[in-house]
Amino acid sequence: MPSAQSASIREVLLNTIQTHKSDRYGGGSPNQTGILEAVVQALREQRIAFTDEALLTEWYDLFRTGLLAWGMNLSNPSPPWFHMTDRGQEALQQVARDPSNPAGYLRHLATIAKISPITNSYLTEGLNCYVDGRFKAAAVMVGAAAESVILELREAAETKLKAGGKSIPKGLTDWQIKTITDALAKVFDGIDRKQHRELRERYEAYWSAFSHQIRAVRNDVGHPASIDPVTPDTVHASLLVFPELARLALELHGWIRDRLS
Repeated sequence: MPSAQSASIREVLLNTIQTHKSDRYGGGSPNQTGILEAVVQALREQRIAFTDEALLTEWYDLFRTGLLAWGMNLSNPSPPWFHMTDRGQEALQQVARDPSNPAGYLRHLATIAKISPITNSYLTEGLNCYVDGRFKAAAVMVGAAAESVILELREAAETKLKAGGKSIPKGLTDWQIKTITDALAKVFDGIDRKQHRELRERYEAYWSAFSHQIRAVRNDVGHPASIDPVTPDTVHASLLVFPELARLALELHGWIRDRLS
């Protein structure tokens, strides 16, 4: 599992490439020497401990996992010249919070929602799998993180209803995530549109991602019908939507605490 140090080095690498992607290091394309020199300077300025071996490991991982490729053009197809692949371009569009940058992604998530240690453990492992190019494993871990959020909502709703002497909706105590999700949807359908318009709109916009997008991607891996049941794009989408789902879950917890009766 990548360490905090390697995640920090990777983040500096991606930020440096983003900053210098249009620089002309002698030939119209960034080259290895120029980028690594800039990264070393940035690491020292930010007082991030590193070794040459750790930096080179993270550098070559960007090539191994398909964010970078060697060569500037057919006339210069070899190192030290390199270029960003389509996947690399996508990662750099929002590098501060893209899943390809786990440190930035988790920092962004922390600004909008607080997740439990259990959820965090699965999500972090999912991010590590994603940057390592193990997309099937990443899909399973992100799906487990989402299921952890659902189970926490189920526990909160069940506890509140029992405390108020109310009946528990059918399916809420089931073991199957889809059944639990459907039962929770019936609970949250009680969110009053007039009193809680923003929450109701966010619920309607994002709740289906719990029960469809992330869960479906995980199920495709868990019940494989093809060699490649998921693509990097589908796992990337699951990770991108997760922070919004975590934010929604936090708001739903508040509604359960204050309004569910």
